[in-house]
Amino acid sequence: MLADDSTLLREGLARLLADEGHTVTASVGDARALLAAVADDPPDAAVIDVRMPPTHTDEGLRAALEIRKGWPGTSVLVLSQYVERRYATELLTTATEGVGYLLKDRVVQVDEFLDALERVGSGQTAFDPEVVRQLLALSSHTDPLQRLTPREREVLGKMAQGHTNSAIAGQLYVSQSAVEKYINAIFDKLELTGTTGYSRRVLAVLRYLGS
Repeated sequence: MLADDSTLLREGLARLLADEGHTVTASVGDARALLAAVADDPPDAAVIDVRMPPTHTDEGLRAALEIRKGWPGTSVLVLSQYVERRYATELLTTATEGVGYLLKDRVVQVDEFLDALERVGSGQTAFDPEVVRQLLALSSHTDPLQRLTPREREVLGKMAQGHTNSAIAGQLYVSQSAVEKYINAIFDKLELTGTTGYSRRVLAVLRYLGS
């Protein structure tokens, strides 16, 4: 399902997704219509803008939270021009599987968007690095992060974007075992030992962003 108050954007995304073999079951312009459509026929995934009628503030993110709580089988990809801290942090810390947040202005290639949607739809995560950067910058709980080395911070950033260990290793030109050691050190320093699993790693990163 698509939810964005821009008809032109919705139509463009609908055609793109149809060309890629996806079925768009609903295309709506506000959060209330989105929630009604999801309740009627829950989709595999929903692409949601943040600011929609009537107030054009955070309707989309609040709807995304309702969807993840009421229909956990529906993945959510937020696609917006804005980073809304309060509900973005809540979404990313309470729903650790099948969630993503991309900035419209930074999606420069169609394949980038489609890859993110596929990852989110399969229960993984996809976060724009700029979203993570802004949330980290606004956090009031950054002291534990000061314990990390520059390389560990780099690995942490890649984790927050939703990359797997092998992907991080390839991007940083190190072995996968080295990445695993960095991650173990990160969890030790953030006092999160025992946290396992791909999506739980994202939760560990975002837990320190505050609520």
